[in-house]
Amino acid sequence: MKTGFGWIEIGGIRYEHDVIIHADGKISKRKKKASKDLREEYGHTPLSGAELDFLADEKPLAVYIGTGQYGDLPLTPGAKTILDPYEPVIAPTPHVIDRIGRGEKRYAAILHVTC
Repeated sequence: MKTGFGWIEIGGIRYEHDVIIHADGKISKRKKKASKDLREEYGHTPLSGAELDFLADEKPLAVYIGTGQYGDLPLTPGAKTILDPYEPVIAPTPHVIDRIGRGEKRYAAILHVTC
């Protein structure tokens, strides 16, 4: 996995948007629309609990949150509450991708690719 501002490469495929790596290994585009109404409050579209419903269904053993190239993606209190039981790894995306999947085979990740 490699990343730079505005992109991430996973398995040789380059994505130019935020991604979710699901517990089954599938990759999808992060649906920021669920958090868009909080943009003005946070100065950036945050990661909110509304985007994390999939975790209850997928039951990953670990969760990784890449907060962007400079670590600027805010997390809402609701997101933090949902993530707490997973003891998530939350760090700037370049740092978190180095840790993804080490020791855990069933994981989920949300990776922000800009700021």
